[in-house]
Amino acid sequence: MNMAALKKKKIIKKKVLKKRTVKKKVSSLVKKSKENPIIEPLQSSSWENQAVFNPGALFYDGRVHLFYRALGNDGVSRVGHISSKDGVHFHDRSPFPVYSAEERWEATKHYSYTSPARLVYNTSLYASGGGWGGCEDPRVVKIDDHAYMTFNMFNGWNSMRVAVTSIKAENIKNNIWDWSKFTYLSRPGDRQKNWVLFPEKINGKFAVFHNLDKGDASRVHIAFMNKLDMSEAPTQADAPDPHTLPDHIVAWHNRTRSAAAPPIKIKDGWLLFYHAMDKDDPNRYKVGALLLDLKDPTKVLYRAIHPVLEPDEWYENDWKPGIVYVSGAVIKPTSMQDGDETLFLYYGGGDKHIAVAAADLEDFIHKLKTKGNAVLSKKSVVGV
Repeated sequence: MNMAALKKKKIIKKKVLKKRTVKKKVSSLVKKSKENPIIEPLQSSSWENQAVFNPGALFYDGRVHLFYRALGNDGVSRVGHISSKDGVHFHDRSPFPVYSAEERWEATKHYSYTSPARLVYNTSLYASGGGWGGCEDPRVVKIDDHAYMTFNMFNGWNSMRVAVTSIKAENIKNNIWDWSKFTYLSRPGDRQKNWVLFPEKINGKFAVFHNLDKGDASRVHIAFMNKLDMSEAPTQADAPDPHTLPDHIVAWHNRTRSAAAPPIKIKDGWLLFYHAMDKDDPNRYKVGALLLDLKDPTKVLYRAIHPVLEPDEWYENDWKPGIVYVSGAVIKPTSMQDGDETLFLYYGGGDKHIAVAAADLEDFIHKLKTKGNAVLSKKSVVGV
């Protein structure tokens, strides 16, 4: 790290410490890596020299693959790829975008919908990561022999839709990026973001997670679809924009945002991380955890009563303060001998950097179900 970057880091750290007024209630269930940030903007690359963040994650063929959102000077979001054997140290960074939903000349067609209409990377005018077009916040799952990537198409605050593309999984390890033509899941005019896919079909259908809480915190909301397109997707009435829903105090938060990474299947249920706003610290994104029923994934079994991840580090407060955005999570064998497994959370910090946090899976689930957490009943949250 050069002297200018080090000085900036110290200044940001001082500001973060100054802003902190709420004491941490408990130590986090997951621990941030000392190597953070693990991936940063690449100044020599025109398409990812401004920001890299919000990565989708896939554990496949013995490696962790990250598909991350990248921004260059033109403000168009594209997807980069990098992989790792140990889940922390990443190599083989692609020198070019592995997926682009649209290039700048295509994105300019949305000019009239983009306000303010300044088609460059601008962190002041475009709060959504500083970008104004292209594909944002990819999430990746493997279903059968294909990898599916959902993402947000952002072309101004009045045009936000969820789309999906796919690729043969075997092509990932061979760096063959022949993605299918993307299709929209959400309808024109419906303001939607952050729908995620379950990593397997349920009763023969694709399962699309679209809402965390529409008033009953003991239930989440999933659309079951024969095919991934608008024909069977929920409407705005069935899947309201979380920004339009009233505040509702559940556990530690009063403002429920969205699913974070796609759900992970374990023997105890579906493990789901989500974003929400702390009722006692309302101006920062934090991450919560749920365990959903395996047979009926709309049913909440357990919920952490404290955030599992909070934006307290300098790289989580760089240009957009108070942001931890977990869009990827994987379970990786700790070693081949002991059978232990490690849970890795990959997230964007401050809409600029990529970081990782980890926990022993068995320990995490034990704590989620017992100490310092909560069992959720339909009427109340009861501490254990």
